[in-house]
Amino acid sequence: MTTIRIGTRGSALALWQAEWVKSRLEALHPGLTIELVTIKTKGDKILDVPLAKVGGKGLFVKELEEAILDGRTQLAVHSMKDVPADFPEGLGLGAILEREDPRDALLSVNYSSLAELPPGARVGSSSLRRQSQLLHWRADLQVVPLRGNVNTRIARLQNGDFEAILLAAAGVNRLGLNQWVRAQLDPGLMLPAVGQGAIGIEYNLADEETKRLIAPLNHDPTWKCVLAERAFLTRLEGGCQVPIAGHARLNGETLEMTGLVAGVDGATMVRKERSGPAGDPVALGRALAQDILDDGGEEILWQVMSCTDKEDGDS
Repeated sequence: MTTIRIGTRGSALALWQAEWVKSRLEALHPGLTIELVTIKTKGDKILDVPLAKVGGKGLFVKELEEAILDGRTQLAVHSMKDVPADFPEGLGLGAILEREDPRDALLSVNYSSLAELPPGARVGSSSLRRQSQLLHWRADLQVVPLRGNVNTRIARLQNGDFEAILLAAAGVNRLGLNQWVRAQLDPGLMLPAVGQGAIGIEYNLADEETKRLIAPLNHDPTWKCVLAERAFLTRLEGGCQVPIAGHARLNGETLEMTGLVAGVDGATMVRKERSGPAGDPVALGRALAQDILDDGGEEILWQVMSCTDKEDGDS
């Protein structure tokens, strides 16, 4: 194979990630021609509705996966936090690159921390995971839906629509927009999304040549951590519309993981930690999920999903 076509979304961040993968592959395989194919996903088209009300999984990946299946592209580059727990038949992950900062970032014009925000301050976020944790600590704040690419969200912050916004630190770092970051939020305060900060490469499992080309990009510690987090998500059957967070860290030969499930308003939350051998990350993720389900998480999930289903039916 002399040419590889990479499917990517068209946002500045998605293109940065695809270009990064392209440059890494070109360095590894001189003579390889790589083309980027920009594809618009459902999540890119529907920008005036909160993610929780759009419903469904794979809002930012489905069309990219269809392009692999019909042969328009050989692979797709994703933010791992956007990738559903299950893949379409015949597709899978070929590599996960070394993780960037997995934390969330607080961006503001006038305030340097969550504690400094005045009562009733408007905080922009499209994530129920962020909303639930934010309201758990600061029930006095207003969480206002905020969609669009990173630059669009920052522009609204500059225009005074919000006192602060919350974004993934990795995306802000990659785009060089750190001047608006006032604080990186410790996972003890704001537990990241499953896969946050990691870039994944999806491909056709039957395509051995593509598998060979992308395999050297895989970062094994990140792979183990993200696999544990995704197993956690799978066991909880979670998606974008459910407040679930999970973050794993590798400590020698041991994986340490924290996970949580919360109500949308943050009033109820189950947060647990568990560790296990790094050689079996899937078992760790599943076990932590079961711990949370057994300690009240199942009831929280049932309530959240019932509420979401009603909202979707009314829209």
